[in-house]
Amino acid sequence: MGRRLLLDSKINWQFKFSEPGLLINLALCQIGIFFVLKGETFLIRTCAVIISCYFLLLLIKKYPDAQKIVLILLILFIGRMMMNLQRKPLTLNSQLQVKIYPDQVKVKDGWLSGKAYVNKQVILISGKCSRLESLKAGHAVALSEIDGEFSQIMPATNIGEFDFKKYYQSKEIYQQLRLKSATVSVIKKVSIIDRLHFWRYKLQQYLSRMPKLLSFFSSELILAENPFSETKSILDNYRNLGVVHLLSISGLHVGIYTSIVSIICYFCKRTEGEAFFCCLLVLLIGIFLSLGQPGFVRASLMYILSRILKFKRILLLKIDILGLTCLLHLLMVPNLFLGVGALLSYLLVLGIQLTQKLSRFKQAVCLNTLITPLLLFFFYQFNVLTILFNCLIVPYFNYLVIPSVFVNLILFPVIPAVSKELDKVLSITERLLGLIAHSNVGLWTFGKINWWQCLLLLILAAVITIKLNERISRKYLKNWIALLTISYILCFVSIHYPWRGQVTFIDVGQGDSILITTPIFRKVYMIDTGGKLNFSGKKREPQLNKITIPFLKAEGINQIDGVFLSHQDADHVGDLKPLLEQVRVKKLYFGKGMLKNPAFRKRIEGKVQQTQIVELLAGDVINQKIPFSVLHPDHEGEGKNEDSVALTFLLAKKRWLFTGDLDQAGEMKILQKYSNLKVDYFKLGHHGSRTSSKKAFLQAIKPSLAFISAGRNNRFGHPHQETLNTLKELGIPWVSTQDYGMINWYYDLFGTTKFETKLSR
Repeated sequence: MGRRLLLDSKINWQFKFSEPGLLINLALCQIGIFFVLKGETFLIRTCAVIISCYFLLLLIKKYPDAQKIVLILLILFIGRMMMNLQRKPLTLNSQLQVKIYPDQVKVKDGWLSGKAYVNKQVILISGKCSRLESLKAGHAVALSEIDGEFSQIMPATNIGEFDFKKYYQSKEIYQQLRLKSATVSVIKKVSIIDRLHFWRYKLQQYLSRMPKLLSFFSSELILAENPFSETKSILDNYRNLGVVHLLSISGLHVGIYTSIVSIICYFCKRTEGEAFFCCLLVLLIGIFLSLGQPGFVRASLMYILSRILKFKRILLLKIDILGLTCLLHLLMVPNLFLGVGALLSYLLVLGIQLTQKLSRFKQAVCLNTLITPLLLFFFYQFNVLTILFNCLIVPYFNYLVIPSVFVNLILFPVIPAVSKELDKVLSITERLLGLIAHSNVGLWTFGKINWWQCLLLLILAAVITIKLNERISRKYLKNWIALLTISYILCFVSIHYPWRGQVTFIDVGQGDSILITTPIFRKVYMIDTGGKLNFSGKKREPQLNKITIPFLKAEGINQIDGVFLSHQDADHVGDLKPLLEQVRVKKLYFGKGMLKNPAFRKRIEGKVQQTQIVELLAGDVINQKIPFSVLHPDHEGEGKNEDSVALTFLLAKKRWLFTGDLDQAGEMKILQKYSNLKVDYFKLGHHGSRTSSKKAFLQAIKPSLAFISAGRNNRFGHPHQETLNTLKELGIPWVSTQDYGMINWYYDLFGTTKFETKLSR
């Protein structure tokens, strides 16, 4: 009797568990709760509360018999999230030991950087460290007697900039350790995990010896990493064409692995259970090799769960298997949806489940409609020809790239000549793809939409997808499509025809770059481009690609009406060449005589025509939508600090003054010529150096606020304490990009002004 009751109870639980729609709705409810706990603003959290409550009420009303299951899973998830929120920060002490695996760090010229482990917590580590021979040989090491400093990971300091803090939080990494010195010792008691990391490191070394393209694709498709900076352009090409998902380890690769294993097991006459066990083992190895790449984990979990449910004869809709996968994934990685990869992966699979009845073309259109809001929120652009490029590139990738990668894995150590020939074939096709990507055909710089715009567009796209799958009347569907189209148009207009203009101090580190725009029919100007001071002499990627270009894309800007160059120093014009290569610049303004400087000429050679160049002297007025007045230099120079161009202009009845790196002697020349000069806002000369911003000059111009653009912990000690003391003595408040990141001053046609900063101090 007791056995019968137990069996009935089990069947009853399985029935409740497998009710259609229960698990996907529960997953959506938990995602809502995730954003309640992790939302950055009160409005985001409020909206997340509403969404969570909606799905919770839906669960209570629609599945009254499953309320206990719902309650248990919700408590588990919330408890896991609360445990994550209560994580204590690590501090240095004499007992602290840091474990480092060779496959998770890079060692170059004695500089160590990558991931490390402290009491099962993952941290970032960087700094000089000696005696790393064991690490280079593939052995795990322990650091003790550590001298260094723990700190929080720095968030993005500019609009549009990639947010490493959120990225690492999605991987449960919260702190970084900057090493000064440490004692290195080899771990003698080797565990299974240590051996796995050893073999992963050996695989990294093996892949790195392959021809460049095959090495790149192998690293991406097996290890989910790109160790080569020079192959970043390939990633950019695939991203611009809208097919970067092909390089992500996901469902396609899980399908390939399980199919190959299943075929081998079939020919070896293994049972279905044994074949599943082999597939499970291969997938677990794949998860380890990719270090838990979200798309691969999601696809692997879905496969494993579907097979287990089949063995247990539990009928569950595919969309509910996705929901169960999401629930388990969130329990394992509570910050999962802080990463864009996880969001896109789950949204795409949800879209596939919702569009199973549609033709391939309609399904592709729906999927692109679903993910476009996320692409605009995170990447600010999308390719309108993505469907076409997918049709062309997916077969190439499936039938040439992937087979080449796996053939090369086997043949490379035996017949390296075959690998070279395969690489040559791939290089031809990749060059062709590069030409198409660089032509920007179909690529649309839309701009960054707000979170609520993203949510609205997502909801509308989801409704259209669901209704299309239900085959409702065309008239009803057209109304929803019209509403989505109007929403996109309004978003586009709000970005490209903004109701307010701005003066933005871009946080380019130790350098200057200021963006100035006007409202409605926007005109765009820039003062200096910034640029990294390169003391090592090694070629580096321009920081403009990481900071300024993403910011311009976020603002929906693809052309600049005028770029003013104060002088020829690298921290002011170092990124001019890459800017001219990527953004159309109508006019280039700089002090007369700078063209005599060979280094400056090299920056613009072949990038601008003579008609685009305007040389400036004191007294010149550039009659654009904003009248820029030139106060300095008063004679032809060579573009040195003392020749810096000084500009002033008026916006919303507020006068601005920029003087580049002009010294105190130059400031006094300006006062002699313009004795009645008064300004509201002044950017301190030379990043707050003691050689600029003379007390008499500041007293004369009487700014109500001063700005400093300088790098954090810069080697020059900018801003100098003498300058800050002068500001304090004169009662002039100041703000710095060091403390606040990007600084924005907004104004509108009605004269309303507002300051916003990316960081709080």
